[in-house]
Amino acid sequence: MPRILLIDDDEHLAAPLTTYFARFGCTLESAVRPSEGLARLRAGTYDAAILDVMLPEMDGFALCREIRKESDIPIVMLTARGEVMDRVVGLELGADDYVPKPFEPRELVARVQTILRRQRSTPQAAAIGTQYRVFDGLSIDLDRRQVLRHGERVELTGTEFELLALLAAEPGKVFSRDDILNRLRGHEAELYTRAVDIVVSRLRKKLEPLDCIKTLRNAGYALAVARSEPA
Repeated sequence: MPRILLIDDDEHLAAPLTTYFARFGCTLESAVRPSEGLARLRAGTYDAAILDVMLPEMDGFALCREIRKESDIPIVMLTARGEVMDRVVGLELGADDYVPKPFEPRELVARVQTILRRQRSTPQAAAIGTQYRVFDGLSIDLDRRQVLRHGERVELTGTEFELLALLAAEPGKVFSRDDILNRLRGHEAELYTRAVDIVVSRLRKKLEPLDCIKTLRNAGYALAVARSEPA
């Protein structure tokens, strides 16, 4: 049963969400303060975290930054206004998705379920029939969801890994921003092309000094690196 941590200072939100998540086979635990939430994450094993933006002690963005220093756990941000800038900041800090308040509990569950499915499987790899991809300076283990850059492990968030796996499934193929959003989200959602640019930027930075993700103006992104055989 997936274990989810909600960090939100609205004490009236946790109880109904806990009941609702349980209906879909998920255990939801809650913390009202960032310090408590960080302590829980460090002490236990969670499959995902849900962070409110407006929190005491530190806001959700600062909390997301702190979590990303230690963990690649999937993160969903709750934004009270749902403004584009809130989404951009959250994604730049390493969040995997966002849900604007007020929200329907079913939508939040659906977003979390989608992220967890992405964590457990890589459909693109299954379609190709191989679970390991090796390029010059870059190795992708789709079973273990691990990436090596020149032999050193690169820590990626779930969204970053899925983007890399998607591009690596068909090297050289140009994926438009809409293609990427549709393939990675897995459910109907507002197209938000800026989110793709942000995730690509994060992934590029983590893969440096490799320069393997190319931008095709007005077209999209492609993995441009030579294939090689595993040692």
